[in-house]
Amino acid sequence: MRVLAWVLGLCVMGCSTGEGEGWVRSEKLFVKDCWDGPFDLQPTFFAANPHENNLSIRVQRGDNLEEVSDGLGVLVNDVAGVRESSLGQALRVGLPVGVVPPGGSPQSAEPPDVSLSLYLHATCHAQNGALYALSGSITFSSLFSGDPNESSADDRLTEAAFEAVFTDPRDPEVAHQSTVRGEFSFYFQRGQPAQPFP
Repeated sequence: MRVLAWVLGLCVMGCSTGEGEGWVRSEKLFVKDCWDGPFDLQPTFFAANPHENNLSIRVQRGDNLEEVSDGLGVLVNDVAGVRESSLGQALRVGLPVGVVPPGGSPQSAEPPDVSLSLYLHATCHAQNGALYALSGSITFSSLFSGDPNESSADDRLTEAAFEAVFTDPRDPEVAHQSTVRGEFSFYFQRGQPAQPFP
């Protein structure tokens, strides 16, 4: 009986949500009053949350809440459009609509293809540990369909590579901008805590 319980436990651990692979690194990351130097996220948790035609992706070290973790947030603004005509193509990365860096001019009302954020809430604790991508690109070779009940493995797969310039949008110093690169690959798995669906 104990052996059976042990085997079942291994099966459950092997099928847990949040599994995937990838990396997120910077040769010189700057976060005011927190970090200034090489950075390697070493992510262990990968998740996707669809909402209408948008997809929020989390590539994170550990499976805690974002507020107490280090990770990368990815917001894809037109899942259907990317899947239909932009797989394998570099998509524009930029700040969300309404966010304007000091001295910058307001962007158009159209959101960028993808928005990226890098949060170091575990590392920075009390300091503002969030950076946002000003510019760059991301290429999806595969993108989850956004259907929580998706049965096709190919349509549950997300694979991407990116390179973008991150900064605190309130900081006008060009020297404080950081180039971050990364790749990630994972299958959408419905369940808690990665994808909060009933």
